[in-house]
Amino acid sequence: MARIVQKYGGTSVGDVERIKNVAQRIKAFRAEGHELVVVVSARSGVTNELIARAQALCANPSEREMDQLLAVGEQETIALTAMALHGVGVDAVSYTGAQAGIFTDKVHTKAKIKTINAAPVIADLKAGKVVIVAGFQGINEEGQVTTLGRGGSDLTAIALAAAVQADKCEIYTDVDGVYTADPRVVKNAKKLDEISYDEMLELASLGSKVMQTRSVEFAAKYNVVFEVRSSFNTNPGTIVKQEVAYMEKVVVRGVAVDKDQAKVVVSNIADKPGTAAKVFRALADANINVDMIVQNIGRGGLANLTFTVPLTEKAKAQLTLAPVLKEVGGDVAVDEGIAKLSVVGVGMRTHSGVAATLFDALAKAGINLELISTSEIKISVVIAKDKADEAARVAHAAFGLG
Repeated sequence: MARIVQKYGGTSVGDVERIKNVAQRIKAFRAEGHELVVVVSARSGVTNELIARAQALCANPSEREMDQLLAVGEQETIALTAMALHGVGVDAVSYTGAQAGIFTDKVHTKAKIKTINAAPVIADLKAGKVVIVAGFQGINEEGQVTTLGRGGSDLTAIALAAAVQADKCEIYTDVDGVYTADPRVVKNAKKLDEISYDEMLELASLGSKVMQTRSVEFAAKYNVVFEVRSSFNTNPGTIVKQEVAYMEKVVVRGVAVDKDQAKVVVSNIADKPGTAAKVFRALADANINVDMIVQNIGRGGLANLTFTVPLTEKAKAQLTLAPVLKEVGGDVAVDEGIAKLSVVGVGMRTHSGVAATLFDALAKAGINLELISTSEIKISVVIAKDKADEAARVAHAAFGLG
């Protein structure tokens, strides 16, 4: 008998029939004698619908109230899933994030998990119940509902797997695993049998929609091995785990594209020590994630800063920078017509020529590079958004990933 944490995404529980299918899958695992903690997301489309309703009522809804609203999506799903299990003769109990003992910091809409008191969950497991937990949410020390950011149900599952000392963690989604590229864009993309935490983390942060970035960070920190697999079949998925020696033989593991990015250009700011610090301190205090950063060589006492932010935070970034620019001078402009293309692989640490191969392939396709960023195991470039899909196919072919 194993203790297993399973997470089912929004498409897996998208309607009554799919929830029934999930219940049958859970029943089969329970019949084998396994203890099960099941984390579920809101039904597919529900979160977007709730956001649209909020924005129809208020242009800039309070983040606290957004957490109150969005937590409803998962709470609907846990109750329906528990009822579906009751309907097939399986003893199950549903928990909100707060009831499951998931305590977070005070940041609304993208809170970080601080501690988990898993004692009630473990007690119900030992009593023979399947425990259904609402993903994406927790509670802070003031008793306020918080949410963990989009894709936060992945983080809930990984964190609970560590807290209850699960033997296995399975992330069920609408794809068979992690691919070398988005198979909807690159038709000959290949499913990977396994991938390292570092590679998965880069792919997740660079546009792959399979896993939430922070969930992979958490898994690496607590060494939670997990498998990404489909809830619509019984095929093996992709195992995400610590890096092993043979992984370095593969130079590039995958290609990712992120179209949900905006380029922010802060021009004609004072070229002196502390200017950049003021700009990025303001953005950090506003909890805005900044990615690629380039500063040009100053001329005439002035300089330009260029960086990327999530598309959803472009307006917030402009509002945040307005008072700073009154102090340091300059103007701000935002370009939404960009995308970020990245190639990732732990093998880059020990192989040369990766950048040259990528840049040559993109140049031959007539794709211009606006920004470049690198790390030990990835190269990212900013390109025109309308060239993103073509660039993914070109890069995928250049590294022989098909």
